[in-house]
Amino acid sequence: MEEDFEFGYSEDPKFSVERYEEMIRNHDQYFFDAQAFENIIDYYIEKNDPAKALQVVEYARNQHPFAAIFLIKQAQLLVVTNRMSEAFAALDKAEMLEASEADIYIIRGNLFENMERFDEALENYEKALGMAEEKDDILLHIAYVYQNMGDYENAIAYLKRCLEYNMENQDALYELAFCYDVMDNQQESVQFYQQYIDNEPYSYAAWYNLGNAYTKLGLFEKAIDAYDYAILIKDSFASAYFNKGNALVNLEKYAEAIEVYRQTFEYEQPNADTYCAIGECYEKLEQMDDARAFYKKAVKLDSKLADAWFGIGVTLDFEERYFEALHFYRKALDLDATNADYWFAIADAEYKLGHLQQAESAYEKVVELNPLDVDAWLDYSSIMYEQERLVDAIEVISQAIKNNPDSAELYYRMVAYLFAKGDYNDALAHLEMALTADPEKHYILFDYLPQLQKNKIIIDIISRYMH
Repeated sequence: MEEDFEFGYSEDPKFSVERYEEMIRNHDQYFFDAQAFENIIDYYIEKNDPAKALQVVEYARNQHPFAAIFLIKQAQLLVVTNRMSEAFAALDKAEMLEASEADIYIIRGNLFENMERFDEALENYEKALGMAEEKDDILLHIAYVYQNMGDYENAIAYLKRCLEYNMENQDALYELAFCYDVMDNQQESVQFYQQYIDNEPYSYAAWYNLGNAYTKLGLFEKAIDAYDYAILIKDSFASAYFNKGNALVNLEKYAEAIEVYRQTFEYEQPNADTYCAIGECYEKLEQMDDARAFYKKAVKLDSKLADAWFGIGVTLDFEERYFEALHFYRKALDLDATNADYWFAIADAEYKLGHLQQAESAYEKVVELNPLDVDAWLDYSSIMYEQERLVDAIEVISQAIKNNPDSAELYYRMVAYLFAKGDYNDALAHLEMALTADPEKHYILFDYLPQLQKNKIIIDIISRYMH
């Protein structure tokens, strides 16, 4: 009779918990079998009450002093409550009782991993690997350790092993994409996901990661096909819609992109990034009212989204409302002061408002932040040229050339400025450099100084390069 009764506790966890709580209330001692204790401990863990769970562990250890499982549970709970040295001690005791219990080495591996003692973590995980039946999670942990060590080759090897044990392990699929990304090895990433899909054609995560790898290779058509398969398998996969939208934007298919972005709203709450992306599509389609409406929705949801404030500015700029545009560009700049694009837009708007001084200092900021922006150098120097500050304009262009020695536009502009200043020999030397860089672009010179089209020396030099 007694044994049947014991069996009953193990069978119904709820009954065990009620009986345990009754024992505590009555300050009594009841006997529970090991399984019943495990159920009670798990009940409190699920209720997120580690203190109560630890209390049960104490009772369990008193009644079942040779059961390693309670030392293992104790160690897990001590980790949660941040008592690391006690956790190590509990694991050592458990190992003495039952050295072949994989969980001991997994928890110890975790502890070492969190302490960044990676070699000891690996040693424990490898031990666990030899004992555990479920190997995929351990292989995933080993991969994480290698990632933390910066050894992505080994991380990839273990992630692949993890997927051999469990094709469904989503974490491993995403981590693999991350490792290939860090190593900038998209080709291999594509190969891996293609092979994986051959065995597992219904893995939406694999199709999605394949799409992302194609996107990074600039193969947007292929990326869209991959995202379509991911969506076909899991039609509520909002990230796949979003990334498909981005790929369509790269193909300049803005109207289609808007439709796809909007589909994400069926499966998740609208977020600021998606509103902003829709705004950009409308902006590219020059539907500025719609663009502005979506940018405003974006900043309403996230007032720290600099790109959306900037977008509002761009729509106003397009309508020649430069003064209003500046207000929004500055809001974007407050959130991201080192964004060269924001400074460029400010410089341009100030210039259009006739504020040459402010435009000049904004351009100075652009070329400081992004010295490879040839257009910014050209605009910066033109402000000086317009004010007949030829020496300054020439100085700016010579700085520009130092940073962009292959840019033909800069040499042609230098030729124009040197001619205007009367430095003909220097101008002709720069003309040879410009023509060497790109003879087709010589029209730039005439755009700037049309009178040079009548200059025989210049026409002769250009015609030598045009054959």
